[in-house]
Amino acid sequence: MVLDGQTGRYEVLVRRYQDTMYRHAFGMVGDADAAADLVQDSLVKAYTRLGTCDPDRFAAWLFRILRNRCKDWLKSRRRRDVSLTDQDVAAPGSADPLRALEAGEAGRVIVEALGRLPEGQREAFLMKHVEGRSYEEMAGMLGAGVSALKMRVMRAREALQAMLGDQV
Repeated sequence: MVLDGQTGRYEVLVRRYQDTMYRHAFGMVGDADAAADLVQDSLVKAYTRLGTCDPDRFAAWLFRILRNRCKDWLKSRRRRDVSLTDQDVAAPGSADPLRALEAGEAGRVIVEALGRLPEGQREAFLMKHVEGRSYEEMAGMLGAGVSALKMRVMRAREALQAMLGDQV
């Protein structure tokens, strides 16, 4: 529909994908403002290049644009250890303030540990355990084999367990 000149339909696609894209970008770059900018930039780039997209693979194509934008952002910042501390990682509302504080601290510690993972492991872990994607879906989006992705997720889990120990 969008390719046929119905540009208003692109808004439907934006609403469908922007939240998932933001969560992924934030998990990768650890900066709320940068994540929002990267999503916006990716959506604009996708819109301008819709003619190059296979409509049946739109989600994977859009994700690759975002993924490349995140990688470029990380390279431009020359960040080896991306700090993922941000006020956006907050404890859910609770009647018990102490429990909310503990949950907030635990969330901060986990997010910081995720930031210390190598980029490929962090990305695979977030896609599997935060976004709930299947390995097959991840393989299509990342252009990697299922077994390689399973290994990345397993190594990420092991690294997180080693980093977190008794902290959480």
